[in-house]
Amino acid sequence: MAGMEGLGRIFNVVPITTAGPGIRLRDASAISFVTTGATAVATLTFATSFAGTYQVSSFFSPALVPISRVYWSTSATGTAAWNRAVITPVATFTHGTTAGLTTAVATVFTIFGSQIPDPYNYIKCTVTGSGVGSAILHDLTVNRAPANLAILSA
Repeated sequence: MAGMEGLGRIFNVVPITTAGPGIRLRDASAISFVTTGATAVATLTFATSFAGTYQVSSFFSPALVPISRVYWSTSATGTAAWNRAVITPVATFTHGTTAGLTTAVATVFTIFGSQIPDPYNYIKCTVTGSGVGSAILHDLTVNRAPANLAILSA
C-alpha cells in the first residue's frame, strides 16, 4: 500500500458540528467547516473556554466578520464542481438566500487562527435549517498518531 494516512499528519476532524460543539484550534493553523442542506444556516460564535459564553461576532469591537470566501456546490455527493463566492463579510450565511449562494447545497469555508481575537480560543459553527456540518482542522503544527491527537471539544 502506497501513501500516508492524513489523520494526525495533515488534518484532524470533528465529524458532526450541527449542534455546534465548541472546538479549540489546538495544534492547527486553520479550521474549515463543511455544511450541507438546501436551506442550511451556518453561524459562528466564539468563547474563551469550552464551557464559556459563546459570543456572536457583533460582540467584538470592531465586529468580527470572518467569512468572506465560501466554496459551494449544487451537489453534496461530489457530482458537481466547486465554485467560489466572495460574499460581504459575515459571521452567518444561508444556503439558498445569501447572495452568491442561492443554488448551494454544500459549502466549505475556512477560518484562520489569526482571524480569531485573543483570548477567544474556541469557535463554534452551529448549523440550522435543513443543514448538517462537520469541521476539519488542517495545517497541523504538530504531527501525532491519531490516538494522540488533542481532544478538540473539551
